[in-house]
Amino acid sequence: MSTAAKYRTGAKGALLDEYQRALKELQEVVSGLSGEDLATILDDRTSDEDCRSIGNILTHVVHSGYGYATSIHNRGGDRKQRPDKIFHTNLMEYLHDLSNMFSFTEQVFEHVSENELEQLDESRKIKTSWNQFYDIEQLMEHAIVHILRHRRQIEKFKIVLADLKK
Repeated sequence: MSTAAKYRTGAKGALLDEYQRALKELQEVVSGLSGEDLATILDDRTSDEDCRSIGNILTHVVHSGYGYATSIHNRGGDRKQRPDKIFHTNLMEYLHDLSNMFSFTEQVFEHVSENELEQLDESRKIKTSWNQFYDIEQLMEHAIVHILRHRRQIEKFKIVLADLKK
């Protein structure tokens, strides 16, 4: 059996590979967390409800991931809605949601050509829910960094959580 990593081809493949890698790293960081760990408020000063606990962050990451893929899916005029936010008390449910979200993204990308990734024509870019315009490549690059930033945030939260348990 080969130990070589399986890589997808093309720019589309690179985006999906890096997105999957970011998700895998996030899953590794949260492995072993209990339901209590997920629900513990670790930042009670933030006004951003998505960033108060590890569970809130994971809920936000899943919801956002579906949002990016749904926006790409809807670029041709469809009006598919992303799933609602669901807060879980069990890590396995989040891992399942992250996996399903990535699978949905892969399905969306089956209908994206390499030529569609970069768009210089502003009228062909995707308007995000925060009113910025991105082509597919830019939106996926944003999605990847979004996961990386929240992975880092969870790493920092785990330090706070460990201190609380002392």
